Amino acid sequence: MSLSRIGKLPIMVPSGVTITVDSGDVTVVGPKGTLTQFITPAVDVKVEDGTLTVHPKDESKEARSQHGLMRALINNMVTGVTKGFEKKLEVNGVGFRVAVSNNELDMALGFSHPVKYKAPEGVMITNDKMVITVSGINKQQVGQVAAEIRALKKPEPYKGKGIKYVDEVILRKAGKTGK
Repeated sequence: MSLSRIGKLPIMVPSGVTITVDSGDVTVVGPKGTLTQFITPAVDVKVEDGTLTVHPKDESKEARSQHGLMRALINNMVTGVTKGFEKKLEVNGVGFRVAVSNNELDMALGFSHPVKYKAPEGVMITNDKMVITVSGINKQQVGQVAAEIRALKKPEPYKGKGIKYVDEVILRKAGKTGK
């Protein structure tokens, strides 16, 4: 059986980052913080001379399927503690407004009440006019928070009002034509 294409790529450990592997956990410490990830028992993780490699323990289906996953998760941790991750959301709509104070979003989204969203620990929220930036060191957490904010007011297909990702394309529909 062939190895996972992603899984067999080694991860270069950048300077300023330390990776420790001990009894089922891998911990990555870098300039932006510390992340810990549980390692599935089906794979081996080794750190040698500034590179980290992931190997399946055997040729079982489980080991092969976890191989690329573990490598991707650890790679995301290394990127997170060095560069960090961010997602940008854009708010479109007349009368909509966004304000951030104390890592809490305060938005007027055309509902009868203001919408408040408190960011979890480890995630920063900032805004520049109508663009909200979600940033942090944990890729999964950043994506989750961005998705939750978008879900507060999904973009609609007629006028494109709502909260969308900056790189997202909203398919527009023609409205009905009255006679």
